[in-house]
Amino acid sequence: MSDFTLYPAIDVRDGRVVRLRQGDYAQETRYADDPLELAARYAAAGARWLHLVDLDAARAGGYTLAPLLGELKRRTRLKVQTGGGVRGEVDVESLLAAGADRVVVGSLAVREPGRVASWVARYGAERITVALDTRRDAEGRWRLPVHGWTEEGGRELDVLAAAYDEVGLRHLLCTDISRDGMLSGPNFDLYRYLCERFPRLRVQASGGVADAGEVAVAKASGCGGIVLGKALLDGRFTLADVIAEQAPC
Repeated sequence: MSDFTLYPAIDVRDGRVVRLRQGDYAQETRYADDPLELAARYAAAGARWLHLVDLDAARAGGYTLAPLLGELKRRTRLKVQTGGGVRGEVDVESLLAAGADRVVVGSLAVREPGRVASWVARYGAERITVALDTRRDAEGRWRLPVHGWTEEGGRELDVLAAAYDEVGLRHLLCTDISRDGMLSGPNFDLYRYLCERFPRLRVQASGGVADAGEVAVAKASGCGGIVLGKALLDGRFTLADVIAEQAPC
């Protein structure tokens, strides 16, 4: 699995590890795990990367996890892609300075794509992950909500993904919001479509993973990686299980 990356996810709200259902802050599951200790366990199990999300910042702005990020980088060898509340270039610089290997940009990537494209050029395609989290509307179009998935962003997935592909984006994280936290299986049709249309992008599948076998399906669909959240936290399988079934990642 050398060309495919596992991203165990840690979402943090009020200092606690949580998972939301379909991005709804009112549908929160809290876990007893300490974020730092959980990250250390993922590293011990063989993870190379971690997906770290500041849910408070995603809604209110102002990234709050810099101390956690710094400690995580000191105590583990994990590479970290992290985001939540990125509102400007100063936030990108602050996260990179705090130890982020990649900065995840979500709502701003939808609202101001030209601005975010300039960061890809300035910091390099390996330092920015654009998160285009999507929800299908009644007409079948893949829309892009923003502000913690609470507001409609007015743009469509196809159009914006094409724009970022043209400016050299490398890492695209795409979540089908309807699957997020639901353990209903990823939307592989969506990921196959994205990977076929934009072969230069390393698409990260996210949302709905329920069993270890779906990791192999994501890879076969052309994805460059997959984000593993609730299924790991709920013990449906372990990271070691996934790694054992695949070539070392």
